[in-house]
Amino acid sequence: MNVLFLCTGNSCRSLISEALFNHLAPAGWRAISAGSQPTGKLNERALALLAAKGIPTAGYYSKSWADLPVTPDIVVTVCASAAGETCPAYLGPVLRTHWGVDDPSHVAGTDEQVSAAFERAYAILRARIEAFLDLPLDTLKADRAALKAELDRIGHLEP
Repeated sequence: MNVLFLCTGNSCRSLISEALFNHLAPAGWRAISAGSQPTGKLNERALALLAAKGIPTAGYYSKSWADLPVTPDIVVTVCASAAGETCPAYLGPVLRTHWGVDDPSHVAGTDEQVSAAFERAYAILRARIEAFLDLPLDTLKADRAALKAELDRIGHLEP
């Protein structure tokens, strides 16, 4: 099962989601991330946060959804601007859901305020990914409508 975390810039929230999912997921599940308009570089604070949490980031990079190594089974948009974008036709009939999270890289303020925004985004994404991985996925894979409903519900969870 391949899950694509999609955001416009693919530098922060989608990166955190990809690394966190791959860190927590069972064998056979893989996350990738991409952007519709990738920045071409990863957010340094996001990388530092993941390192502080003990989550590896080696090999991750900011990439376009046009450069995916696999076709995803599920697409999760994690930013408001990506939610309304039409996914490329080549993705085919993938299951799509939206888990909007405020962009911590846009927070202005003290170092503590910015750090708190990154921690908040991480906590939301972790709670949602853990809820996703706790689903009875073997059962839900056979019922796309039920899986979509569960993924949509998870998109509203707060830690």
